[in-house]
Amino acid sequence: MGRQRTIDREKLLDAAEEIVITQGAAALTIDAVAKAMEISKGGVQYCFGNKEALIDAMFERWGQSYDEIFNRETSQDNSPENRVNAHRLAIYQHDQIAIAKGAALMAGLLQIPEYLESTRQWYRERIANLDTSTEKGKRARLMFLATEGAFMLRYFGLMDINESEWQSMFNDMASLLKK
Repeated sequence: MGRQRTIDREKLLDAAEEIVITQGAAALTIDAVAKAMEISKGGVQYCFGNKEALIDAMFERWGQSYDEIFNRETSQDNSPENRVNAHRLAIYQHDQIAIAKGAALMAGLLQIPEYLESTRQWYRERIANLDTSTEKGKRARLMFLATEGAFMLRYFGLMDINESEWQSMFNDMASLLKK
């Protein structure tokens, strides 16, 4: 392997995401990332320490893009219903990042039990304070569930959803809160 003088952390994350997307969560190892980048295992460990830290960094990077859209959308209206709509927009507008998020999520959940609880908490926060005794609250909850269902079906390869159908689904979801 040719030795690089500096290691680009972002490129390592790109390689890790590519491994999970193309080969599955079980294929994500420090060694696999090192081979993909043509560096030593020590080089990857220098940047991330261990596999758990690598997965954390994958979550963090996805979270930055998601949070940017989510925060932009909630800055004017932070109501529980609009927070759900912001979630829908973040998933819809950054589908490539959503792929990486889903892959990282699966990698984490399959191998590290504590990620399950942090992921559960993240999801709880997305629909916190929805008043599901109202029609608007119920529709917002349905929008949230539809968003997550569409994401998982498409990006876990459970259903082929082309771009036109994807756009149509997310437009339909948006109409739930307009009623």
